[in-house]
Amino acid sequence: MNQKIKVVEIFQSIQGEGANTGRNCVFIRLAGCNMNCSFCDTKWDIGKDMSIKDVLEELKSYCSDMIVWTGGEPTLQLTNDILRYFDKYFNCIETNGTNKVPSLISYVSVSPKVSQDVLVQNIDFANEIRYAIKSGDIVPDTSTLPPADNYFLSPIFNDKKLSKENLDYCLKLIKENPKWKLSVQIHNLLNVR
Repeated sequence: MNQKIKVVEIFQSIQGEGANTGRNCVFIRLAGCNMNCSFCDTKWDIGKDMSIKDVLEELKSYCSDMIVWTGGEPTLQLTNDILRYFDKYFNCIETNGTNKVPSLISYVSVSPKVSQDVLVQNIDFANEIRYAIKSGDIVPDTSTLPPADNYFLSPIFNDKKLSKENLDYCLKLIKENPKWKLSVQIHNLLNVR
């Protein structure tokens, strides 16, 4: 339990997007990312080293059995050796698909930032695949992606405001491609952390 992870923040809120929208959970935002997305809304380049023991102690102050490991890119730090200490929680991950996900994760949410070939190599199955979309983006055929329970299109927000242009474009794509569903960042719409 002396292992350390670099943590940006730990906080309780609701899941704001995807199939678990509205669920009470604790977010553990890990530092570090291997991408530099222009629309990223997180400060993943800061953080402090915390022991697993300290993280578990902080979790006691929250009332939730669900952890969402997020970042940056949590697979840069998260391993099965670390996750075994969190086995009493329902462990979810939000990943960009650039690395394999530890097998002790219970729920995999992928927001791909890599080619479909790389994605298929790294992700065997996802509970959800969620593409951030702006007007004009091309949406892949779901048959070229890893199998998933849910395929979501999520309109990119501009300065924490829903872009009508991006939303309308997502709705058009969903009408043309019925396997895709809409996921809107409800936490931004409601101004909830």
